[in-house]
Amino acid sequence: MSLRRVFAVLATLIVAQPLFMPPTYGGERESVTTVFEHDLPNAPGKKLVALVVNYGPGGKSDAHTHAKSAFIYARVLSGEIKSKVNDEDEKVYKVGEQFFELPGSSHKVSENASETDPASLLAVFIVEKEDEPLTSLEK
Repeated sequence: MSLRRVFAVLATLIVAQPLFMPPTYGGERESVTTVFEHDLPNAPGKKLVALVVNYGPGGKSDAHTHAKSAFIYARVLSGEIKSKVNDEDEKVYKVGEQFFELPGSSHKVSENASETDPASLLAVFIVEKEDEPLTSLEK
């Protein structure tokens, strides 16, 4: 399967996502749903994993790191997401805006910028197949 086809499938899943995975907020800090996972045939030993992260109003993730081999592309799907990676400045990303994380990065802030409205983002990982877990809490 070509990368173009993989991204076309991802786009279809993201658009259709509310039809088969309604986000639940009810006071939850976050919910994470895998929407796509596939080995990369043109990059032996690597896979692509796509996750949708939903934050309820005021929701957030604890500080975390990702698998050491993970390159991550993130795009805001709804609301506004506040993020801080490594020593970069904290920034608020709006719908359609994106950022990335290099392998070995520390994600110090990842949260909904709103206390009243939900927010969500798509996180796409390119990672070595055996490099698990994808996310670990910082100590």
